[in-house]
Amino acid sequence: MMRSLFAGVSGLKNHQTRMDVVGHNISNVNTYGYKTQRVTFQDMLSQTMAGAAKPEENRGGINPKQVGLGMTIASIDRIFTQGSLQTTGNQTDVAISGDGFFVVADGDKNYYTRSGTFGIDKDGTLVNPSNGLKVQGWMATTDANGQKVVRANGATEDVIVPVYSKIDAKETNNIRYKCNLDSRSGIVPPEADSRTRASAAVTTSIDTYDNLGNTHRLTMTFWKTGFNQWTASAAISGANSPVTLDVPAGAGQNNQANPSSRVNLRFSPDGKLISVGDGSSPDELNQGNLTINANYRVEGDPQVRNIALNLGEAGVLSGITQFSSASTTKAVEQDGFAMGYMETFSIDNSGLITGVYSNGTKQSIGQMAMAVFTNPQGLLAAGENLFEVSNNSGMANVGAAAEAGRGKMVAGTLEMSNVDLSDQFTDMIITQRGFQANSRTITTADQMLQEVISLKR
Repeated sequence: MMRSLFAGVSGLKNHQTRMDVVGHNISNVNTYGYKTQRVTFQDMLSQTMAGAAKPEENRGGINPKQVGLGMTIASIDRIFTQGSLQTTGNQTDVAISGDGFFVVADGDKNYYTRSGTFGIDKDGTLVNPSNGLKVQGWMATTDANGQKVVRANGATEDVIVPVYSKIDAKETNNIRYKCNLDSRSGIVPPEADSRTRASAAVTTSIDTYDNLGNTHRLTMTFWKTGFNQWTASAAISGANSPVTLDVPAGAGQNNQANPSSRVNLRFSPDGKLISVGDGSSPDELNQGNLTINANYRVEGDPQVRNIALNLGEAGVLSGITQFSSASTTKAVEQDGFAMGYMETFSIDNSGLITGVYSNGTKQSIGQMAMAVFTNPQGLLAAGENLFEVSNNSGMANVGAAAEAGRGKMVAGTLEMSNVDLSDQFTDMIITQRGFQANSRTITTADQMLQEVISLKR
């Protein structure tokens, strides 16, 4: 009879634990990134009153006789289903859609969280404002071409967003041209005067920058000088000497630079650009990228400045073409810019942070890291929406978002709690009834014991 009392007590205690978990879930119904928990039960060790007997010739087998000793908690699981995303409009709020965790650090110790309520401190470090933990990722580095790139590998570091920082001016080194020169244009004879040449020419301009960030307008002029052949010249504003054009040294027989005021472009009968050559030398480039150099000087700087003009690829319809269509050739891209200040930034689905500067340029700043685990339910809750690695979670697999099974990051939103109130209130009713039923077991067992005690009367 005492066994029923202990069984009832175990039911009371464990249903109370289940009620504690339900209450914890409900209290976190509006906690960003919170993942609901559930309690599962199992029966406790049973007392064997009689063992089983195997069948014999003249009688069958006998089942064991066992009395259960109550119940206990089998597990308290955390359910990592996706929570709804709430739009906040705050550019430093980030949610995860899919599997994964943000990585934040307290010194050398890393924690993991689904709550992306981040902000920037006075040093520009991306942090969790509630506890100061620093968001981990990788900062951009400068490659051999002077471009900012992020390599999402190796050890993570603090992510710093240098708002209002300065970006130095970058000299224009490359300009790319494309589109069409009209094959129906009239041929301009060599002896034609400048007015006649100008009336038949195709002219295109683009703003370029010197090493101080000063703007210079580069104008290219094309005119037809023969069947499938055009000639080009260039001029640049602010130059204190005429612009010279040159096929890069080594392209021709002379194996040296032969600058001149013009270059010649030759096209195949089907409209493809096949070669460019110096106007006054045998140097000719007829394979690969057809690039010529524009050389100029500006006042106050004795050094010759150089801009590579990419006209297309030999035999490929990728740059300038010659078809029976209106002339549309223009410079479509240049890589220089003036000095500027970072005004804002954005975060894309891979966690890449891109700075937007006052001079119109964009540069990669850094990238936020994301971690996934073989068994996320094995993570150990550390409070403050944080988790840490346990013996059964597996090691953190850290990398860029939106690849290798990791979810994507959504800036300007936060992930809501995945607690379902209808489930929790239903579970609360079930838990309450279970608690009441176990209390009745104790009450009934007590009444039976009272009857036993009354026997001596």
